[in-house]
Amino acid sequence: MERQDSPSAKWWQLAFGVICMAMIANLQYGWTLFVDPIDQRYHWGRAAIQLAFTLFVATETWLVPVEAWFVDRYGPSLVVAFGGVMIALAWTIDAYADSLALLYLGAVVGGIGAGSVYGTCVGNALKWFPHRRGLAAGATAAGFGAGAAITVVPIARMIATSGYQDAFLYFGIGQGAVVLALAFLLRKPVSAAPMQRTSLRLPQTKVDRSPREAVRTLVFWVMYAMFVMVASGGLMAAAQIAPIAHDFHVAGVPVSLFGLQMAALTLAISLDRIFDGFGRPFFGYVSDHIGRENTMFIAFSTAALAVIVLLTYGHHPMVFVFATAVYFGVFGEIYSLFPATCGDTFGSKYAASNAGLLYTAKGTAAFLVPFASLLSAAYGWSAVFALIIGLNVAAAALAIFVLRPLRARYLAEGEHPAALAAQPIRVA
Repeated sequence: MERQDSPSAKWWQLAFGVICMAMIANLQYGWTLFVDPIDQRYHWGRAAIQLAFTLFVATETWLVPVEAWFVDRYGPSLVVAFGGVMIALAWTIDAYADSLALLYLGAVVGGIGAGSVYGTCVGNALKWFPHRRGLAAGATAAGFGAGAAITVVPIARMIATSGYQDAFLYFGIGQGAVVLALAFLLRKPVSAAPMQRTSLRLPQTKVDRSPREAVRTLVFWVMYAMFVMVASGGLMAAAQIAPIAHDFHVAGVPVSLFGLQMAALTLAISLDRIFDGFGRPFFGYVSDHIGRENTMFIAFSTAALAVIVLLTYGHHPMVFVFATAVYFGVFGEIYSLFPATCGDTFGSKYAASNAGLLYTAKGTAAFLVPFASLLSAAYGWSAVFALIIGLNVAAAALAIFVLRPLRARYLAEGEHPAALAAQPIRVA
């Protein structure tokens, strides 16, 4: 590997982080493949099984600030190595889980491991690339978004031929081993790179805010609320796409694309991961040029339109495939835009910790996933889709009409010495 002070060192660090993220992607995005097989074996019900998904996401996100504390003191390698061991252990537990209690335990262990990897790699990217936060956070998050794409087909095949237990066991151990090996190649920058303000037209703070200062501001909680709104819809869709496809009677329908033929559900999940992965760095790059809030408005509005198409025409296999792909293509950008916006607003010094605190919004959003199962059972998937549409429309409006002027005012006040203390929460 290049010396840490060489120009290419930061790109190596970015690459290692992306690969580590790809190895934990299946814990979230591959989960949907296991829901129905588990239910067929034990008849626990979708809602009870999906609680494991909620516990995973909650644990993954809410412990990130704690894991960031360890990263700040001991560096990224130790924390990511710990994460690799935990994700291997998690799917091993899932492979032998014959009770909901064990399934939930596996989810908690997996959440701890995934959070250790996710929070560390995104925070490290923000520190190595302070002048390209959108692109760096997007590329790192792309590993998590697209990482499951290459393994969807082999996991689905192993579930069909050998059972879901073998898929849990072998893929869990393999993914954990790769993360463990790469952990020892991760480094934090010796010092923060100077901000290249001349290359950016984005409003950015000149003052580094600590996590304690950040959470005392209104702008932080507006971002948090928006994150919850958009993340809840994406998590519902990610966890429920297989049950939705089965209920729409398109899951096993053969679909041909680019000379390849596979079941609509398998193709949809594969394309979802590819579009999700591509969308994260793409929208991060776009936001570096046209602004964070403008990009949020475009992405959230497009997500609402994609769900409207899915609701109206989703019983057609090809429409199901492409509507879900478009949706995930614009959903995943929250994992690049919100960390980048957080870094712009509160500075580089505490970028990992502040982004980790904001990332806990994903854990809050996860509690709507079991609710989606109950809502669909009572009122059908149209009610779930209506909820997702409404949340995305609301978030798009907040980005333009609330967050943008609020951040501009907050950053303007921070330019003056008298306002360097954290802005208290107040309603204008």
